[in-house]
Amino acid sequence: MLLENMKWPDVRKLDLGQMTTLIPLGSFEQHGLHLPFTTDTEIVTHIARQVEARMPGEVLLLPTMWLGHSPHHMQFPGSLTVEPRVYIDMVKALVSSMVHHGARKIFLLNGHGGNEAPVPVALRELKTQFANLKDLFVVFASYWWLGAKTIKEVRQSGMGGVGHACEMETSCMLLISNDKVDMTQARKAGPGEALRYRVIDMQAPNPVTFVNEFHELSDSGVLGEPELATVDKGRQFLEGYADSVVEFLNDFRSWTPEKVKGTPHI
Repeated sequence: MLLENMKWPDVRKLDLGQMTTLIPLGSFEQHGLHLPFTTDTEIVTHIARQVEARMPGEVLLLPTMWLGHSPHHMQFPGSLTVEPRVYIDMVKALVSSMVHHGARKIFLLNGHGGNEAPVPVALRELKTQFANLKDLFVVFASYWWLGAKTIKEVRQSGMGGVGHACEMETSCMLLISNDKVDMTQARKAGPGEALRYRVIDMQAPNPVTFVNEFHELSDSGVLGEPELATVDKGRQFLEGYADSVVEFLNDFRSWTPEKVKGTPHI
């Protein structure tokens, strides 16, 4: 069910406590010379809509929150961002609104790496705010976390090749919005595996964390190998991501306070 197409009496009839509320999180930021600012938002929206279509009556899908936490992209004109505290409060407001209406299982599906810093803080504050609601579960995941197996199976590039405006994102956009992709400008960029302890890739197990501005890493705004992108890869990526989210949501719907706590060891 798409909340954007409903009327308020329709929502009042729903048993939101028995459904999953799905909230996609995107961004509006540069994606190199060949992809549009809306790339993250379009990809996560596409995945979320595929998931909703596969789970009719089980998922209430909210419109994607298109503005993300993107200060690291602000040296590239046109990128938009909000400060961490503002983003935290935006996420809390969305979740709190749905809790007010009766939602008890809420899944924040993320499509932008920069959101991975503020959202866990929002979840921590929401947990405290709704401490009395023992049956409330608010979960956050980037689609590439759940879809790690898909990336490994479909990617052609080596480590450092799937980062930003890369082989994977470009392939997805070739399928979703082909008319917005300029493959004549799609070129490899970024440090690749040059930094032993900071390989920038969606599958890199980095043992340390530090902060870069994006222009310090890439003149074009690309991290990876977008020239390897194809429509067929885009189809495989997107179908795999939807599969992995559906698999998680089928498990998520069975969560209860008792199940999460598990059997005590005596």
